[in-house]
Amino acid sequence: MTTMPKLLNLRVILGGGVVLIVALAGLLAPHLAPLPPNQQDLLNILAPPVWAGGGADHLLGTDSLGRDTLSRLIWGARTAMIVALTASVGAALLGCVFAHLAGYFGGWVDWLIARVIEIWLSFPPVILSMLLVIGMGIGIEKVILAIILVDWTRFARVLRGEVQMTSRSDYVLFARIIGQGHLRILAREVFPAVLPMLVTLFSMQMGIAIVVEAILSFVSMGVPAGTNAWGQMIADARIDIYTAPWGVVLPILAIFISVFSFNLLGDGLRDALDPRARSRTA
Repeated sequence: MTTMPKLLNLRVILGGGVVLIVALAGLLAPHLAPLPPNQQDLLNILAPPVWAGGGADHLLGTDSLGRDTLSRLIWGARTAMIVALTASVGAALLGCVFAHLAGYFGGWVDWLIARVIEIWLSFPPVILSMLLVIGMGIGIEKVILAIILVDWTRFARVLRGEVQMTSRSDYVLFARIIGQGHLRILAREVFPAVLPMLVTLFSMQMGIAIVVEAILSFVSMGVPAGTNAWGQMIADARIDIYTAPWGVVLPILAIFISVFSFNLLGDGLRDALDPRARSRTA
């Protein structure tokens, strides 16, 4: 009986700890980065990391323009966290509103919203994000808006079922009988019941947003020139992958660790906050 809670706590602690480190690195990037991320040193290009014989002035080496890799990774964490947090909040808000409307009122409202979700989900998410960015233009705010417009359906589809199940519960039916208004019931009875699932989806959505932003930056459809991003680092270093593989490996590793940590945190929060998840795990 004590093994499971310890395991759940471990998942939350490990995932949340790494997420906190990445978030702090992005927040404190101007103070943590040893050098300006776009400062070029053409006399010291493709320097290896310190463990491969490089100097201590560039701990993780340099790229093809002599820019410090560690500094670019730290500033890339800022870009990733800004996009992940902002886009996830927007997608969660939009999806949560439509999920509550569809799941609570049902009828033609549910039918209409469900059909919109099905049509929207028929498009590949990354391709749809690219099409939206092409239409809106390049920029970090455009990337955020594209992720919101694509990924709100993920929240709406999952939360809709939770709202439907909660709306049929006895305490919600009793609230209707005694004359409470729809808005009051949604705010005080339905929303708290679906909050654990919302928290889980939000955590996992942040990892998805990091991947989407990296893909868009890799194909030069994400952040503008001069803004450091992990996907952009991979695109810049792929030409020299055989002579300087660390330029590709390090940003990929940063993306993998960040996304894995968000997923680990989401799984731990789901099992910790949702009694039904705990019972299934047991």
